[in-house]
Amino acid sequence: MTSIFQRAMGAEFDRLHPRLRQRFSVGLDTGLACVGRGVMERVWHAGGWVRPLLALGATRNILLPRQGRDLPFVIENVPYRDGFGRETVTFVRTFAFPAGPERFDATMVFSAERGGIVDYLGTHQHLATDLRLSADPDGALVIRSVEHRFREGPVSARVPAWLGGDALVRECFDDRAGVFRIRVSVTNRRFGPLFGYHGSFTAEYVDVAGHGLRAGLRPVREEARA
Repeated sequence: MTSIFQRAMGAEFDRLHPRLRQRFSVGLDTGLACVGRGVMERVWHAGGWVRPLLALGATRNILLPRQGRDLPFVIENVPYRDGFGRETVTFVRTFAFPAGPERFDATMVFSAERGGIVDYLGTHQHLATDLRLSADPDGALVIRSVEHRFREGPVSARVPAWLGGDALVRECFDDRAGVFRIRVSVTNRRFGPLFGYHGSFTAEYVDVAGHGLRAGLRPVREEARA
């Protein structure tokens, strides 16, 4: 078996920097989870009309409504099997803002039907996003969102491109500094940049059996539809 990220990338996974290959090999097969701790140099948003949208999303741990600099943060990537039997990896990011912590939650699965990673956002998995993963010439991991779908009860609808946000993530390993560097931006095709963040962190690998899936990492509701 291989991790969900190896399955999604195929042979291109081997082009990643060795430290990125280690980090994205976490899964039930290896029995390892990855916990990253570091500092976000900047968390930003476009302000104006975007702020109420971000605040609404924050009620389900989907978006970040605040801005800040030099914020301690933790990212927890823990594999588990969800209620539908799928291998799932958490992407729970906690940002230590001065007024209190904010979380940006996601859980990822591999979908053969969708041909890659499906990223479920938030505590109730209301949004499902197809992700495409690739390695750039420097061995960094580049993640792009492709399509967003809204899931709630019997409602299942594709989010129009003009309404959604295109996410671009680049994660690399800085050999000189000995840290991972992450940069995330979300842009609307009509209105431009919406929000993003960038910073650096170190990673610790822990045994899943011993570490477990701590309370609060798993979403409140799981969605079967990819």
